[in-house]
Amino acid sequence: MQGKLYLCATPIGNLEDITFRVVRTLKEVDLIAAEDTRNSIKLLNHFEIKTPMTSYHEYNKIDKARTLIAEMQSGKNVALITDAGTPGISDPGEELVKMCYEAGVEVTSLPGPAACITALTLSGLPTRRFSFEAFLPADKKERKQVLEEMKQETRTLICYEAPHHLVKTLKELLEVLGDRKCTICRELTKRYETAFQTTLAAAVEYYSEETPKGECVIVIEGKSRQEIIADQQEKWQEMSIEEHMEIYLSQGKDKKEAMKLVAKDRGVSKRDIYQALL
Repeated sequence: MQGKLYLCATPIGNLEDITFRVVRTLKEVDLIAAEDTRNSIKLLNHFEIKTPMTSYHEYNKIDKARTLIAEMQSGKNVALITDAGTPGISDPGEELVKMCYEAGVEVTSLPGPAACITALTLSGLPTRRFSFEAFLPADKKERKQVLEEMKQETRTLICYEAPHHLVKTLKELLEVLGDRKCTICRELTKRYETAFQTTLAAAVEYYSEETPKGECVIVIEGKSRQEIIADQQEKWQEMSIEEHMEIYLSQGKDKKEAMKLVAKDRGVSKRDIYQALL
């Protein structure tokens, strides 16, 4: 029989957050694949887990995935753990999962800690709809594109950032998104955990004076629908009514329907559009 891949969530700080099921699974599998074996050995030692361990990280994720899949196809069960949190979330584990499905190897996920969800629930910002952006891309062109996409996002936004890059990233977010409410979560589940409710502008000012410490999760309010409507109306105001009409006429709309749509876009009555055209 084939083995199985177990995605095991590990604590993001407080070791008491590990689940009984994860501890039992890590003891029972044949092999543990860890992002950083030097870091994970501390966790395994704490819970007296003697299972053999191997490395699986960003720089060997393809070749090592093939090796691990071969092990599972031969009948071994493998647990995947990341440095902290849930494997596959901003983590090379997503590649292993994808390749397992392609190879017909069964995958199961053991729920547990995730920094993005912990920060979201702690933020005091809307939680029903959210967009997880993880670390913003390092490539300048791709980073600019992602920031522009975030600009119109109505869902709560979640980003990860290292402390030494925090101020630079906050400045970029402020420049592109404008000043918005945000909560900056640090040292989650640890002794000095903080959830700093502020705004992007105030956060830039604060962290320009105070050196940030510890991995950070930035939770930012989404753009309100009212702001989006106002932005759209402002865009329409920049063009003439004739130009605006031409957009819909070129789509095959008749003049009456085009006037109705232009009026709706601009937040005025159809009569106003008719009079302007006259």
